[in-house]
Amino acid sequence: MSVSDSGPGELSPRPSVSPLLGKLPDELASRVRTVRLGGSDNLADRVPALLAHPNWQRPAPTVIWMHGRTANKELDPGRYLRWIRLGIAACAIDLPGHGERAKPELARLQTTEGILDLIHAALSDVDHVVEALADPSFAGVFDLDRLGIGGMSAGGMVTLRKLCERHDFRCASVEATTGDLRAMYERASDSLGFDAARLRGLDPASRLASWKPLPLLVSHSEADRIVPFEHQRAFVESLRNHYRARGVPDSLIELRTWPETGAPDEHIGFGRFSNDAKNAQADFFKRHLLP
Repeated sequence: MSVSDSGPGELSPRPSVSPLLGKLPDELASRVRTVRLGGSDNLADRVPALLAHPNWQRPAPTVIWMHGRTANKELDPGRYLRWIRLGIAACAIDLPGHGERAKPELARLQTTEGILDLIHAALSDVDHVVEALADPSFAGVFDLDRLGIGGMSAGGMVTLRKLCERHDFRCASVEATTGDLRAMYERASDSLGFDAARLRGLDPASRLASWKPLPLLVSHSEADRIVPFEHQRAFVESLRNHYRARGVPDSLIELRTWPETGAPDEHIGFGRFSNDAKNAQADFFKRHLLP
């Protein structure tokens, strides 16, 4: 069994065991289950996930979402609430070393120095989660033929790297992130040691030949002080060239930016434009996942 909670066969919404559930809006909390997903026989090795479903009865398109470094899956519930109001299910997971997976021995995964380790560890999580959502205990309520993926910051880096492999995602949305890890590491070379060969293996910009064109929403503050927009802008342009070279319209890539937002470090959320960003993302998933 790849799914575990206090009652894996129960499909009606019910209170979750997550200690952070009380911080979720009532409308969302009533539709949430927290489970551990994955192929491991060891419950502690499975991926903690927050599942939000519009009704827990009929198949719904689903988005797998990954938070940023030092955060957790319960962050930003307004995002998930918008999705379920549209009829889209959410599967938000804790990245390795974060949230329910935080351990002293994994503390490095919450640091800037450990970002490559984090990306590497999270890539296989995505496969395990997709497989687990097909578990019979869910009775097909997660429509894996209409599957999206996305993430913020570190979660966005995992998303972009995952899209360089074989996958069945229909669309993706990333925020405050970059697909050009080489440029990011070279900028911080004085403080971030890295193995060049390993970096190439994890860098989306180095693996675009295997990227299957799909609709992509990229959101970024142009004043971001953590992940500079210049790196993501260069990656997006390389990706547009990749689409055009394959006869695919580069209009499938939607780039949404703001000169400045007032958010902390211009990176954590989109400040006074947060509502606009979330609405735009909800509309993007609506257009590409709903009939």
